[in-house]
Amino acid sequence: MSQVRAVIMRAPGTNCDAETVFAFQQAGAVVDSAHINQLIRHEKRLSDYQIMVIPGGFTYGDDIAAGKVLANELRLKLGEDILRFIEDGGLILGICNGFQVLVKAGILPGSSPASQPLITLSSNDSGKFECRWVHLGVNSQSPCIFTRGINRLYLPVAHGEGKVVADPETLSDLNVVLYYTDEHGSSNAGYPDNPNGSVGNIAGICDASGRVFALMPHPERYIRHTQHPQWTRLKKEEYGDGFQIFQNAVKWAQGL
Repeated sequence: MSQVRAVIMRAPGTNCDAETVFAFQQAGAVVDSAHINQLIRHEKRLSDYQIMVIPGGFTYGDDIAAGKVLANELRLKLGEDILRFIEDGGLILGICNGFQVLVKAGILPGSSPASQPLITLSSNDSGKFECRWVHLGVNSQSPCIFTRGINRLYLPVAHGEGKVVADPETLSDLNVVLYYTDEHGSSNAGYPDNPNGSVGNIAGICDASGRVFALMPHPERYIRHTQHPQWTRLKKEEYGDGFQIFQNAVKWAQGL
C-alpha cells in the first residue's frame, strides 16, 4: 500500500488549516502544511504530493472579494504547476474559502487555471455571515471521488459569500456534487436550509474527472462523533459525516 502525501496550502488569513491537516492525518495521509510562498519559490513542489487542499478561512482578508487575491496568485504564479498536477492525476479539494479560490482562479468548473471563470460565489442573500449546520444531499450521478459511497451529510457552514451564481448555460453543464436540503432531504429547501441563496441549492461542485472538488460546508469540522451539536443525544458513531470525504481521497490516491 503506497504512502499518500497531502499538502494543505495556507496564506495570510487561512484559519482552518490545522483541522484539515488533522483530518487527513486521521485518514492515513502524510500531511504537510505549506505557505503559498513556499510553493511559488519551489521550496515545496506540488509534484511531491497526490492531494492538494485549499482550506477555509479569509485569505488576505477577503479583500476585493472572497478568495480573489489568493486566486490571482494561483492563476498567475502557480498556474502551470497546478495544471500539471491535475494532468498527472492529482486530487484537489477546496473547502469554503478554497471553493471561492478555485472558481475565481478558473480551476473550477473546468480544469485549467488559465480559463475565464464561468461561475462565482457572491454575498449571501441574507446579507450577513451565516454560521450554522446544514443538511446536504449527494448527487449519486456525480463523478466525484471524494463523495463515493455517501448519500447524505450533516455539516457546518461559516461564510459570508457562499452563493453560487452562474449563467443558465454554465449552470446546466456543472457537475454538481452537493445540494443544500431540508432535514427530510428535499433539495427545494429555502432559507435557512440553504444558508446563502445559492442557485439550484448548490453546495459543492467538481470537474469532469471528479478529482477536483470544492464545497462550502466544512467536513473537517465533523470527523468525530462528539463534534455533532447534539452528540450527547444521538447514538454513538465511530466517525462524523465529514470523515469519509478524507478517507475516500486517501484511498483513491493510494493507487497513484
